[in-house]
Amino acid sequence: MVLTNQEKKQILLLARHSIEKEFNKNSKLDMSIFNSDIFAKKLGVFVTLTINRKLRGCIGYVFSDEELRITVGNAAFQAAFHDPRFSPLTLDEYKNINLEVSILSEPFPLNSYDEIVIGKHGLLLEDMGRRALLLPQVPIEHNLDKDSFLSSLCTKAGLYENYWKEKQLKLKGFTATVFSENDLELE
Repeated sequence: MVLTNQEKKQILLLARHSIEKEFNKNSKLDMSIFNSDIFAKKLGVFVTLTINRKLRGCIGYVFSDEELRITVGNAAFQAAFHDPRFSPLTLDEYKNINLEVSILSEPFPLNSYDEIVIGKHGLLLEDMGRRALLLPQVPIEHNLDKDSFLSSLCTKAGLYENYWKEKQLKLKGFTATVFSENDLELE
């Protein structure tokens, strides 16, 4: 998916506002600026919060029945205040967060591990009643090769690390358009 820099800035602005309004109930955002066709689409979204390049929250939706403008806001709010790995974001932390947004493609079946392209494909595992997802940027950020990527996915799903070596996993792949506040200077 190709987004203009303006659309990316607007998506990041929307994500940030969804968090900010928890700290400032009077915070208002003119929703009429989100008039690009992209905001009406129903797409999967993940919002990742970092402080000094360390994860502070990440929540998202592989699929959404809501328009992008709603999904981005919900994912940002959930990442800030309801990621079970972290306590809710504080105002002091809010001032130091960097937001990253991943707009997901529709998932597609992967029939072989050979089809996985590191840095291009995110992975969705659904096996033995368990589910896990790793975004395409994860193996790049953590210097993972394909084996380590698959092991990390199994571990995240609560399976043992080498489960993927013993059984062909039921995997879906997806791509993502990924951008962050560090990438774009907000106006």
